[in-house]
Amino acid sequence: METNKLTADTAKLTADTTADRNTTTGPAPFDDPRTREALDKAQNGFKLYGALGATALLAVVAVAGSGHPVNTFMWVRAALLPLIAVLLHRMTVSASRGSRRSFERVSSVAVVMPIAIVGVDLIPGVCPFWYAVVQTVCMLPVVRIAFLTRSSALRAAFPRTR
Repeated sequence: METNKLTADTAKLTADTTADRNTTTGPAPFDDPRTREALDKAQNGFKLYGALGATALLAVVAVAGSGHPVNTFMWVRAALLPLIAVLLHRMTVSASRGSRRSFERVSSVAVVMPIAIVGVDLIPGVCPFWYAVVQTVCMLPVVRIAFLTRSSALRAAFPRTR
């Protein structure tokens, strides 16, 4: 009799523990409106970055067309950065579908890229001051994305794994 009661209590405790483990207290991470909003803002940030990058390319074209000197560095960077924006936007879309790897890449690039772009532009003689200013303005949406990817909503949606 004592053994039956112990077995019944153990079964009830196991069922209660399993039920607690299988229930969630809130919405799934990607159903959370804060998560959706942060990922949408990141996608829009890369769209804005791409548009600003395309505008910077047009500025280089206009300056070169007016007869002012434009070096190879400016041409290459002005052409590549809008293309990179497309790739980063696609990675952000992939992250919004649940790809942790894409999220980690976007998060890392959003921190490193503005530092690298502005840092190189500040090297004397690499590019004229106006170009450094244009590139800095282009990086502002990326800086915002760096902060967004570190928000509590996205940290909850993409918890760190060991």
